[in-house]
Amino acid sequence: MESVVVRLEAVHLSSSTHRYQKRANDNGAVIAKLQELVEKHPAIGFWQSYYRIRRQGFIWNHKRVYRIYTMLKLNIRRRRKKRLPARVKQQLFQPDQPNVVWSVDFMADSLWNGRSFRLLNIVDDYNREVLHIEADTSLPTARLIRSLEMLKELRGLPKMIRVDNGPEFISASLDTWCRDHQITLVFIQPGKPTQNSYVERCNGSIRRELLNAYLFQTLDEVRKQAEIWRLDYNHQRPHESLGYLPPAEYQKSYPDPIKLKNEYLS
Repeated sequence: MESVVVRLEAVHLSSSTHRYQKRANDNGAVIAKLQELVEKHPAIGFWQSYYRIRRQGFIWNHKRVYRIYTMLKLNIRRRRKKRLPARVKQQLFQPDQPNVVWSVDFMADSLWNGRSFRLLNIVDDYNREVLHIEADTSLPTARLIRSLEMLKELRGLPKMIRVDNGPEFISASLDTWCRDHQITLVFIQPGKPTQNSYVERCNGSIRRELLNAYLFQTLDEVRKQAEIWRLDYNHQRPHESLGYLPPAEYQKSYPDPIKLKNEYLS
């Protein structure tokens, strides 16, 4: 025994190291308790789990519990922002006839009592005609499709719809609906609203002449005044880009937008 001690001292090891016996790795109870907690409370993290275990009378070391926690990959799953596919820049052009390209966008505002609401605006790029304004507190993709179905019955559908990358536009249901109706759904590049400038220009007019001009107490007031504004915008309001003609009159008098531009500049 003395010779063993001498050898340990020679290599600078303590006798307790020599006598150490590895304990059996019994982590079954820790694993079961962690899995039980996470299954019951999926949003809690490690420290919430650990202190819940301690409050139940278990005295496992936090390092041991954390080692098993990470081994089981119980870390809270973080929701990542959905990555958009690459958006190719599309040339903004004015069609030479109606129902070729429609632009669609949303706006937000609030009633007099602070309750928020949204507007869905649909514009024909040919003559800037506002085809529809939908107002409600919530406008999911289903409401957008319903508005397009309504316009389909009134005037048919376009060959192309230009939108931004909002959640209502990137949904699978809208993509399927457009495919079923042979409509090309064109997305502008993120952060490039000028690529959808026709509807953005219309949004600015709606903001100045409608939303900022009135105090609305109910959604019915919004819908009523929006329809009055839309009819005036389409049939009475002069548009500088249309040679100071309303959209409805422009469609009848100037079927060729290039000719109109040349006459206006001359």
